[in-house]
Amino acid sequence: MALAKESVVSIITKFGKNDKDTGASEVQVALLTERINQLTGHCKQFKKDKSGQRGLLILVGKRRRLLKYVQHTNLEGYRKLIKELGLRK
Repeated sequence: MALAKESVVSIITKFGKNDKDTGASEVQVALLTERINQLTGHCKQFKKDKSGQRGLLILVGKRRRLLKYVQHTNLEGYRKLIKELGLRK
């Protein structure tokens, strides 16, 4: 379940420093959040898809680790990021 190319490009331009900045932690967190939202909807529809649920948990853990890194390196950027993404922290 990959993201559509248009949504990836729009996320990169919104959260990156330029159009080619795909490696920034903020961009990676935003892309993971989009994939998590898609996979959450999938798991709600297909409750017995245990491999999908496992993949969702792996993505959530990866996003949590990246958010922890962003919080330690750039606190203001972290606060802005979670506000824009609508995360609870």
